[in-house]
Amino acid sequence: MTLRISIIGFGAVGQGVADVLMRTNHPVTVVAIADSRGAVVDESGVDLAAALKRKKNTGTVATTDMTAVDVIESVDHEIMVETTPTEMETGGIGLIHIRKAFEMGRHVVTSNKGPLVAKYSELCGLARKNNLHFRFEATVGGAMPIINLSEEVLAGNRIIAIEGVLNGTCNYILSRMDDEGVSYEHALGEAQELGIAEADPTADVDGIDTVAKIVILANSVFGMDAGYEDVDVTGISKITPEAFKLAKDGGYTIKLIGEIQDGTLKVAPKMVPRNHPLNIEGTFNLASIQTELAGRITIGGIGAGSIETASAILSDILWIG
Repeated sequence: MTLRISIIGFGAVGQGVADVLMRTNHPVTVVAIADSRGAVVDESGVDLAAALKRKKNTGTVATTDMTAVDVIESVDHEIMVETTPTEMETGGIGLIHIRKAFEMGRHVVTSNKGPLVAKYSELCGLARKNNLHFRFEATVGGAMPIINLSEEVLAGNRIIAIEGVLNGTCNYILSRMDDEGVSYEHALGEAQELGIAEADPTADVDGIDTVAKIVILANSVFGMDAGYEDVDVTGISKITPEAFKLAKDGGYTIKLIGEIQDGTLKVAPKMVPRNHPLNIEGTFNLASIQTELAGRITIGGIGAGSIETASAILSDILWIG
């Protein structure tokens, strides 16, 4: 059976999903793509190459003025893939899309952290009520399969704690400060020049992005009902080269670590032994999962990027299928 999907949101991640589907032979047909300016719909299958080209040339995928909600309501398909930008406080437009999809009897796969941080329990309840699947591996760690690993591969294990380096931008900045002894400002500027950090890096460097991922893990893996306000958070902007020198002299480095243990959620810079698995370089992500039966399981992967994130989305789509 061929799965019919819509892609709602056609920025970097949505385009990555289209790109990944063009590279594979999986039985998935995109019947609609919507962005903020309209949509393209073809129930026999949208021409993905043409859609990508049109987006690049005109700034929109649209060939019709249908909205995303119109697509979700009126185009026949089994799975909505929601990849609009994250709005952490309220869940934003992504929350509206996911609620509508469940109302219309469509499974949901998303990379959008905002709706899960704002309304995790509600959305899971809607999925259960309507006997639908809700998959969101792509919200934490990009290509790194931490949620599905914890819930499926490690089924039967009690997860005791999770700690990890979950933001590639912060890890790049801290790696440069450690390796070269440069200031935070210098390393941030370099990251911005390379496109690793946004022009406004607040969400990354203040720990907001990592907080969102910790909340999602707390709720999905540990069964908590946590929100943004339940996380003790400290960012990286106050770390100095002198702090790195002191750490190095003692055989340590400094990483921004998100952790869940004993019901406590925390995001903060932390001293990490130089030979510890969490001492990773560059934009890599890594998570260490402490289990009751299997001991410590450590996984790593590329934590951002359109294709890498799309790989997690494709995995969730095929799991539903």
